[in-house]
Amino acid sequence: MKLKRKTILITGATAGIGRACAEIFAEAGARLVLLARREKELKALASELLSKFGAEVLSLECDVRDRKQLKQLFDSMPNNWKNLNILINNAGLAQGLDKIQDGNIDDWETMIDTNIKGLLYTTRYFLPGMVEKGSGLVINIASIAGKMAYPMGNVYCATKSAVKALSEAMAIDLNGTGVRVCNIDPGLVETEFALVRFKGDKEKATAVYKGYTPLSGYDIADVALFVATRPAHVMIQDITITPTDQANPYILNKHL
Repeated sequence: MKLKRKTILITGATAGIGRACAEIFAEAGARLVLLARREKELKALASELLSKFGAEVLSLECDVRDRKQLKQLFDSMPNNWKNLNILINNAGLAQGLDKIQDGNIDDWETMIDTNIKGLLYTTRYFLPGMVEKGSGLVINIASIAGKMAYPMGNVYCATKSAVKALSEAMAIDLNGTGVRVCNIDPGLVETEFALVRFKGDKEKATAVYKGYTPLSGYDIADVALFVATRPAHVMIQDITITPTDQANPYILNKHL
């Protein structure tokens, strides 16, 4: 599948895996719909993609947790942008690292609303167009935390387990429509993830990635590009990708 002039929507597009996907897919010639909460970063990214790759970009400030805002955005989009070829459900986060009996309920709500509801809302609005035309691809960015829970990761792990289950359910529901689904389960990726989890504590966030070589957002974006460029009869349903030093959420070889 060639990506030239194909329309791709990426949520959480201004940082980490989302930003890397934006760059790699822009370089491949795709038209990009970029969704994120930070307007300044969105505009800067769109300008950069135009300058570097000549990319055609529609950048939209939006919080995927806000169903009404997302619906208004969808309704107001021009049809030539609404007609997607690929949807990358990337927006997601972790907040806090506590035993469940000590958990912060506001953190739980944020993770559930972003990682599960945000994915569902975005998919519900944009997927019918793919089904109608009989082709398309949904890439859901999950996590190895959705395969195996780790200490104090409780609710985050549960949300990513839900993403994996939804990916499997989508593949069933979309069978026969021509729309493909891929679930990507990354291990440790050096992004703003840890900084967000620890609410701006740079020392804690930096320590997460010390002593080994973590994945970068571009490693995951490369995998997404590979999935997106397979022939229409090929559906890669599930991919796990970790740093070489990471066996699972529990086992990490740090050279300290």
